[in-house]
Amino acid sequence: MKILFVCSGNTCRSPLAAAILTEKLAAQPALSGVTVASAGTNAWEGSPASEGSYLIALERGLDLSAHRARLLTADLVRDADLILGMSDSHVRRATDLGGGGKSHNLVTYVGGLPGQRDVPDPVGGDVAGYRQTGDFLDTLLTRLITKLAAERRS
Repeated sequence: MKILFVCSGNTCRSPLAAAILTEKLAAQPALSGVTVASAGTNAWEGSPASEGSYLIALERGLDLSAHRARLLTADLVRDADLILGMSDSHVRRATDLGGGGKSHNLVTYVGGLPGQRDVPDPVGGDVAGYRQTGDFLDTLLTRLITKLAAERRS
């Protein structure tokens, strides 16, 4: 299974989500074979991870130094089995590129949270905002692991 996370610039939320999920998957032998990638609907090809996401990843023992942004394309959409957008606009763009039926809002896909529809975009904010986004992603991705494991069992 190939999971593709989508945000706007592919420098903050989606690369951080991909790194966190990759780490969580390593501790889940029942989910072997799941691969994770990320892209952005308005990405500047080749841009590194934002400084905030890079720092938050380091705090979590993750390394985003090799990350380079890439634009969401029809090829990436076609190759993914599950596309998880950080907001509904990301889901719409993936759907427009052929991802209908496999493109979902991450928050709602994992069961939703009261008062939250999107993963907040920390771009331009302080490290505390990036940390909050990282913590929120961690919560969502823990739920995603539970959901994927349950689907594999059935």
